[in-house]
Amino acid sequence: MTPEVEADPDLVVEDADSGFCGAVVGFEAGAVVLEDRHGRRRNFPLLPAAFLLDGRPVTLRRPTRPQVPAARRRTASGSVAVDGVRARVARASRIWVEGVHDAALVERIWGDDLRVEGVVVEPLSGIDALDAEVRDFGPGPNRRLGVLVDHLVPGSKESRIVARVNSPHVLVTGHPYVDVWQAVKPAAVGIAAWPVVPPGRPWKEGVCAALGVAGPADMWRHILSRVNSFADVETPLINAMERLIDFVTEPD
Repeated sequence: MTPEVEADPDLVVEDADSGFCGAVVGFEAGAVVLEDRHGRRRNFPLLPAAFLLDGRPVTLRRPTRPQVPAARRRTASGSVAVDGVRARVARASRIWVEGVHDAALVERIWGDDLRVEGVVVEPLSGIDALDAEVRDFGPGPNRRLGVLVDHLVPGSKESRIVARVNSPHVLVTGHPYVDVWQAVKPAAVGIAAWPVVPPGRPWKEGVCAALGVAGPADMWRHILSRVNSFADVETPLINAMERLIDFVTEPD
């Protein structure tokens, strides 16, 4: 027998038919109103076994007592926070980023959203062999892949590598900055602007030399410690990550 669960405010469930995942925010004409992490709302009839809770079918019913929802908390990405919800079982779909610094920055800002959605972020060691790695991954309708690329601008080496990836189940997008460090706003790091590094010199080492920092490890610890939310990074990175999350979580 399918268990019945009271649809208390902020309970996160998934509509079994459409895959829409959201928190309970109210009721209208025999339907429950769910709001997803982007603030989009949809109504769903309170039908038997119509929802999934932690991956298991449930029947929602209106609470027996009126509930007053708590003030809505926001995550570091700006989405509505969902308290008391276990991380969803990981999807087959993945998001790849170029390295461990990219992965740490994504976790700092979008970690809460990714756990609720069941999306795993995996760092690569660069993208020189991206087309071969995509083939090995074997993307498909139920196994989507999103890739975040640094310095994705027309005419760059990265743009030529990305052009070799051709699958409807893969979305490659990125930001224009030389390195993900540069996607952090200078003001957040406590500098007026990112230093200009002469061509031919490793960019991170050049930045450290210009700022008088011992080395990249020390500089990265400082950068990451100053990032608290999406407001501390540049808009192109935000847009790229939101597109990737939407792509890999889109219902099959």
